[in-house]
Amino acid sequence: METNNHAFYVLECADGSFYAGYTNNIERRVATHNAGKGAKYTKARLPVTVIHVEYFDTKQEALRREYAFKQLTRKQKEKIVRGE
Repeated sequence: METNNHAFYVLECADGSFYAGYTNNIERRVATHNAGKGAKYTKARLPVTVIHVEYFDTKQEALRREYAFKQLTRKQKEKIVRGE
């Protein structure tokens, strides 16, 4: 089984908002978002740009990270995407 294939990612939308998600293929997922098919949220806020990615060994770990990120304030999220 391939490791580090599960990614938690953060996109910055054209309006400056963040979108967090999970994927096992970051390039394909971002292309899907930018084609207007990724998520209802991003569809109205194109184009999107990847600003943060973390890789995990299991889907569960990546989804746990995504959930934790979504509970944070905007300021806390900004620190993470800046690498602080």
